Amino acid sequence: MRYRICKQFEIESGHMLSKHPGRCRFPHGHSRRVEIVLSSHTLDAADMVCDFKAVKIAVAECLDDFDHAMAINSTDQLRPVMEQSGQRLVIFENQDPTTEVLARYVYTHVETIIRNTDTVRNGQGLEYRFPPGLSLDRVRVWETSTSWAEYGTD
Repeated sequence: MRYRICKQFEIESGHMLSKHPGRCRFPHGHSRRVEIVLSSHTLDAADMVCDFKAVKIAVAECLDDFDHAMAINSTDQLRPVMEQSGQRLVIFENQDPTTEVLARYVYTHVETIIRNTDTVRNGQGLEYRFPPGLSLDRVRVWETSTSWAEYGTD
């Protein structure tokens, strides 16, 4: 049996899906909800899987990149125009920024931090630990209130 926790975040972001046959190929935005699910067989010294603040710090930079930004495929024909406009862009190399791709992107970011960092600090210098045995199970990204995609372990 495993203990599991989930931390949710909300961001406003846009994307364009250049490979899409319909309206989704045009710039549009979403109010996205991002869920980070972690688990462990044991609890840490504070009787937690992981402090929620540590999860927030681990994902903060990644989500800030997407907040009020437009995600696009590097090959999109509108890329030069969007770059000249000074708009905040997140560019995916030869890949449309679908919700599935965004879920994998966030998962990889958080997994890298958990695996390569024992502790993180908040703005006041307080230290938060990632306990041994902590596992990132999945990242789920909601595109709308009825549609989501996730990336994670089986």
